[in-house]
Amino acid sequence: MTTNVPPPTFGPLGFITPAESTILAGVTTDINTAFGGNLNPALNTPQGQLASSIAAIVGNVNDLFLFYTSQTDPKYAVGRMQDGIGRIYFIERNPSLPTVVQGVCTGLSGTVIPVGALTADVNGNIYQCTGAGTISLAGNVTLSFANVLPGPIPCPSGEMDIIYQTIPGWDAVVNPNDGVVGVDVESPAQFETRRSASVAQNSLGSLPSILGAVLNVPGVIDAYVTENNQSTNQTIGGVTLKANSVYVAVLGGASQAVAQAIWSRKAPGCAYNGTTTVTVLDTSTGYTPPYPSYQVSFQIPAALNIVVAVNIVNSVTVPSNAVTLIQNAVIGAFAGVDQGPPAQIGTTMYASRFYAPVAALGTWAQIVDILLGSSNVPAATITGSIAGTVLTVTSVSGGIISTGETLFDTTGNILSGTTISSFGSGSGLLGTYNVSQSQTVASETMTCVMPSLFSVTPFINQIPAAAAPNIIVTLI
Repeated sequence: MTTNVPPPTFGPLGFITPAESTILAGVTTDINTAFGGNLNPALNTPQGQLASSIAAIVGNVNDLFLFYTSQTDPKYAVGRMQDGIGRIYFIERNPSLPTVVQGVCTGLSGTVIPVGALTADVNGNIYQCTGAGTISLAGNVTLSFANVLPGPIPCPSGEMDIIYQTIPGWDAVVNPNDGVVGVDVESPAQFETRRSASVAQNSLGSLPSILGAVLNVPGVIDAYVTENNQSTNQTIGGVTLKANSVYVAVLGGASQAVAQAIWSRKAPGCAYNGTTTVTVLDTSTGYTPPYPSYQVSFQIPAALNIVVAVNIVNSVTVPSNAVTLIQNAVIGAFAGVDQGPPAQIGTTMYASRFYAPVAALGTWAQIVDILLGSSNVPAATITGSIAGTVLTVTSVSGGIISTGETLFDTTGNILSGTTISSFGSGSGLLGTYNVSQSQTVASETMTCVMPSLFSVTPFINQIPAAAAPNIIVTLI
């Protein structure tokens, strides 16, 4: 038997399917031939309907085969097929991961805060310490806490301030910066990026091998690896690195497992950088206790609070909950919920990243512009205190104070989303200013941030973070 329906072909680029219109023409010719000719080929006739159905069936089969032939390419694989390719490299898709918060724990010097210690935020979310630490002689230690529930749950600065499980000698906890929002199940693009990095983890001494090994540690959300191959200290990405050293910043994962991964892949004799130090034992074959031990250091990145100003056209179609919808869309984009690239350590964020998720909310979301700001590029750096809704500025070390600027500090004392609403006795320098939220903050260093940039570049010891109070929506 012969047919006028063109078959699929294989070319240099792979499986090629004929257009469905070509398939329909071939089926129509076959039916006309089978019935001796002179059939009306119109699609509203019985023979036309039959030809359309057969063409659709053939087209669906071709499309299904095309899909599965593309799934053998890691660049295009998704779902079960991508999981199968990942298993060839001994990696599994990451499940949803929790929001990670850096908490400053204060109390009696020498007090040990163990893994699993619990805190809570003002909304009742519970966080678990992921790496043990000891309160220093200065009376504090900064530790990483992860929400016990996975997913993109925001934790603005200052909101994780409850010790949920009492430990003698531990008096208080606070997060000076917004938490790094957790993520849903690893997307196809994120999984492929990690798979590509994992290929290098079987090597030794290269930066990709360290990165691949660290990203493969359970619970790791993000990592950044670089080095200083000079014989003197060098400043790279805003961080001073020791001579002949490797630098690793890691968000999430157990500290011991992270340190073990770094040590297993870094070159011998290479120095470390970072404020988190863990002892790693070499239990390789041939060694007996006491095993050789090494101090491995790495950096847990701080959250860089990003102020996002979204200006949209005011109209009768704008819903009453537009602010909340836009804030959630922006926060979701930071976490990569929309399948776009998530916020990453030391990676520039562009205002254009948020256009698509905001525009996707509906035709009412007519964007005028989106602008960014951060403490890395402050409009002003000041020394001041807040009593009620009055900010008293006693020193300005750089810049000019203006209305609309958002206030930040490194202690977490300032309420998230606090902005300068109007001038008091000050007019840009020393004096008093009115702020948007009533609070009490002792005199300290503060930064004033104005969202006026199209991009923000964090240092390599920072990861961009977003919280609803710092997402300012204005109807124009």
